[in-house]
Amino acid sequence: MNDITAVDEGAIRLTRLPCGLTVVTERMDRVETISFGAYVAAGTRHELAEENGISHFLEHMAFKGTERRSATDIAEEIEAVGGHMNAYTAREQTAFYVKALKEDLGLAADIIGDILSHSTFEPVEVERERGVILQEIGQANDTPDDIIFDHFQEAAYPQQPMGRPVLGTEERIRATQRETLMDYMRRHYTMSNTVVAAVGNLQHDAVLELVDRHFSDFSRTAAPVAPPGLYHGGEFREARDLDQVHIVLGFPSVAYADPDFYPVMLLSTLLGGGMSSRLFQEVREKRGLVYSIYSFTAPYADSGLFAIYAGTGEAEAAELMPVTLGELQKVQVAVGEAEVARARAQVKAGLLMSLESTGSRCEQLARQLQVFDRIIPTAETVAHIDAVTIADIERAAARLFRAPPTLAALGQAERVPTLSAITGLLAG
Repeated sequence: MNDITAVDEGAIRLTRLPCGLTVVTERMDRVETISFGAYVAAGTRHELAEENGISHFLEHMAFKGTERRSATDIAEEIEAVGGHMNAYTAREQTAFYVKALKEDLGLAADIIGDILSHSTFEPVEVERERGVILQEIGQANDTPDDIIFDHFQEAAYPQQPMGRPVLGTEERIRATQRETLMDYMRRHYTMSNTVVAAVGNLQHDAVLELVDRHFSDFSRTAAPVAPPGLYHGGEFREARDLDQVHIVLGFPSVAYADPDFYPVMLLSTLLGGGMSSRLFQEVREKRGLVYSIYSFTAPYADSGLFAIYAGTGEAEAAELMPVTLGELQKVQVAVGEAEVARARAQVKAGLLMSLESTGSRCEQLARQLQVFDRIIPTAETVAHIDAVTIADIERAAARLFRAPPTLAALGQAERVPTLSAITGLLAG
């Protein structure tokens, strides 16, 4: 493999190979470990309706045996050297990664390359893992403060891949066949669709040699393009006999590249990102209406969501929503310098602390390349955060909270206002 493009920015080196694979490394001399991962730009939003849950199914199957390793071999080899291996599935990405001592970099690359290139999908393992995933779906359904987010996502993006659950449904998982898994992997797990990232006490050229050796059988076809995510908004309610009412209220938000990305990040932090945030102080500390309340932002390649989660009692549900909506109105016109400074410090601290984790850094580098097609220097990100003004945050708040909302409520939610009532209160 010869370089198409090689970028050297000090500790960070980036190589784009002729085969289409992107390799990025960051050297950290003072650690004794490495993280090595393959980040595939394929997730729930890339699935057809009849494929829902297949990305997550594949994540499970990758550890269930290759042409030269059994499932037990995979687990024992990495744990024999004290390493740790895991994976996750998201809406736009599936990741497979290893954290190990620096001398075991070769083993990490070997195992990740092997499971992504030579998995056998033995029928007995497919059936066994089908059962495991059905148990996982059942557990999620029995966890209201978990499943409520799937209902919220579906209401925000109805009848499209962005709104379907990452785990899939029982019906779809039961119907998924071995051949379907293999076909999906051939179509989506390609060199042009994958970033290999390695961070820690390592050398870039050594990583390139390992990638050449262990990823040469990866598919070189062009991966399908995901359909756009079209926010619609809507309402979901399900009555359950629960002690708490679980509520998620959300709005359409910004994509990664949107000019309001950083204002929205600070908005989320000052509104519901910590113990000093507006919602925590007003709703929990002053009024005692909840145990848990927080806001979060979920950016995607072409859209995004901003949402607030709250778990409250049946009696408190009626008061909770007007108080929360009042805070959403206030933050559009009255943001203070002190709270912006706190939010800015929290966001910057979170960013800078994450740089100390080899695993987090791998994920950051891969995401930047897949979203922006370049490495974003930390100083550039910090400059964007520092540049956010009060006016920026107020403008972003008005942009978000005057858009059509989405509501999901689970439990004894009779006292939670309807979506139309919420819309009216926000407009008032």
